[in-house]
Amino acid sequence: MNRPQFIDDTAFEQLLANSHSTAGGDTIDPPPVVKLFTPDANATWLLTEIDPNDEDLAFGLCDLGLGMPELGSVRLSELDQLRGPFGLPVERDLHFKASQTLSAYAAAARAQRRIVA
Repeated sequence: MNRPQFIDDTAFEQLLANSHSTAGGDTIDPPPVVKLFTPDANATWLLTEIDPNDEDLAFGLCDLGLGMPELGSVRLSELDQLRGPFGLPVERDLHFKASQTLSAYAAAARAQRRIVA
């Protein structure tokens, strides 16, 4: 798979390392590695890991702008192809620095009905 531009080598390695941490069945709650968003829509993703057996499959907090953010998996290839109403692609927030764990972002997102990051 060709990695999308919004996932650089450093982020990819951290996403993969986070998935290896859970491979033994241990539960971890890492901070998100990347924040992705649609500049012309209300969709946002906070990703914490990539499946080591399917490097196109990422896991994190997903918010499609419908008021129902949820934890789940997303295909990077689908995000790479996604375009908002004005044709703009998904982008990475280069200024995002996680300040809490994924579960804390998820709890705040459920309360606010959107990702606040």
